[in-house]
This record gives sequence, C-alpha cells and structure tokens, in this order.
Amino acid sequence: MKENVLIDKSIIFTSRIVKLHDYLIKNKKGLTIARQIIRSGTSIGANINEANYGHSPADFIAKMHIALKETAETEYWIKLLKMSEYIDEKIYNSLLEDCLEIKRILISSINTAKSNQK
Repeated sequence: MKENVLIDKSIIFTSRIVKLHDYLIKNKKGLTIARQIIRSGTSIGANINEANYGHSPADFIAKMHIALKETAETEYWIKLLKMSEYIDEKIYNSLLEDCLEIKRILISSINTAKSNQK
C-alpha cells in the first residue's frame, strides 16, 4: 500500500485533538470550545480520507477543500484556547505547528489536483 503522508499526519493530529478534548472535558475547561474543536479537528482527517476515495478529480478537490476549511476552523479554536488560557504555550505551539503543516499540505495538494485537471 502506498504511503500517504497527509493521511498519516491527519490521523496523528486527530488523535491529539481527541486527547485535548478529553483533557478539556475532564478539567471542565472551555467546554464550548472543546465541543467545537473535536468536531472540526476530527473532520479534517475524515475528509482527507474520503477524498482519496472520490469518484472524480472534482470530488477529490471538493473533499480536500472541506478538509482545508475544517483545518482553518481548528486553527481558530487552538488560538482561542491559548488566548483563553485553557492550554499552555508548549501545547499551543505544538498543536498550531501540526495544524499549519496539514494546512500547507492541503493547499499544495489542492493546487496540484487543480493543475492536473487542465
């Protein structure tokens, strides 16, 4: 089976989001944000995985765009968690770095797929 770096990174990131959610719930911190970040953060990988089984290049691109939007939303919630002092600087930097890396790969993948359609 061919290695897919984006899927691998998204699964690792999703597991970190699940652990963050559990931490926030357990410590009764930012419960509203916890519900939002678990939804958007887990949706990233699900959409990336689904895109790889798209029935057309246009379907692939559409699913990758959804993953990109969910990544942007997750980035927002990570920043809000830091500003609200629900997570420390170390966790913030690590999560944000992973999120931004996935975002860059998604943008590159979408651009490549679009150029291959021409």
